[in-house]
Amino acid sequence: MPEYRAHFDFDIRFANGGGLSGVGFRLDVPAAGISEDELARLLIAHLGLALVDEVKLRGVRIVEEPHRGSRGVEVAASAPQTRVVDLSHPIRAGLVTYPGLPAPTITPHLTREESRARYAPGTEFAMDVIHFVGNTGTYLDSPFHRYADGRDLAGLDLASLVGLRAEVFHLEDAWDAGRRGIRPETLADRDVRGAAVLLHTGWDRWFGQPEYGVGAPFLTGQAAQWLIDAGAVLVGIDSLNIDDTESGGERPADSLLLGAGVHVVEHLTQLGALPPRGARFTAAPPAVEGFGTFPVRAFAELPA
Repeated sequence: MPEYRAHFDFDIRFANGGGLSGVGFRLDVPAAGISEDELARLLIAHLGLALVDEVKLRGVRIVEEPHRGSRGVEVAASAPQTRVVDLSHPIRAGLVTYPGLPAPTITPHLTREESRARYAPGTEFAMDVIHFVGNTGTYLDSPFHRYADGRDLAGLDLASLVGLRAEVFHLEDAWDAGRRGIRPETLADRDVRGAAVLLHTGWDRWFGQPEYGVGAPFLTGQAAQWLIDAGAVLVGIDSLNIDDTESGGERPADSLLLGAGVHVVEHLTQLGALPPRGARFTAAPPAVEGFGTFPVRAFAELPA
């Protein structure tokens, strides 16, 4: 079913004085045939305004675009069936996830041919050895990754990793090379308490290529603190790192989030296939003691 957004300018006058104006505003709408009066009321609801006296809209255009999660537009009710969207990059020998880190190697421990001598006729197995750094593919950072006394992978509560309500921020058109950092103001229109916050930047299109390592979008330290204060449980991004890797070594977002016990998942993909709200997110690593990061099979469950 197609989704629609309104593009417009507006002027709002308040009954108790003062006003508010906006240029190039965009807002989810429930249908293409929404009237300007209905759009004005939806704008008031989205902005959470009180004592509005008058709303004037200019240059209204209704465009077929995916919803971005505007308040006031109901998410479709969940169906009993679900579909699963894989949000993980496949791992293969030679894959470069992060420039400068070693690529995985995969070697046989027991080949099928060798196994035939150990088992009954017609029975064979393959056993392989994979060697990789924990920061490979789509992976999760636990507090132990940053802090020696933080929880390691084995110490994580599965309830904070499985079936989380997902708040997906579609930001691929909300940043540019001159302002790569995602700021708190960009996230402030949602209730993220208890949720997995997934930042869709579109940078995953470069994964595995040299372009992936330069100019990537990231979460600012101020936005990380806002998410902590707002009660987020997990933050994921489809970019090179949750932090700016070109800033000289500072890692404010990782440090703040992991210090507060908020999990971080990096190198996600296919976030564009998710709605702003309504999905359930899972990213559970194996329970490895004394280890801070590990690949996950991250996925989202959606109404069919």
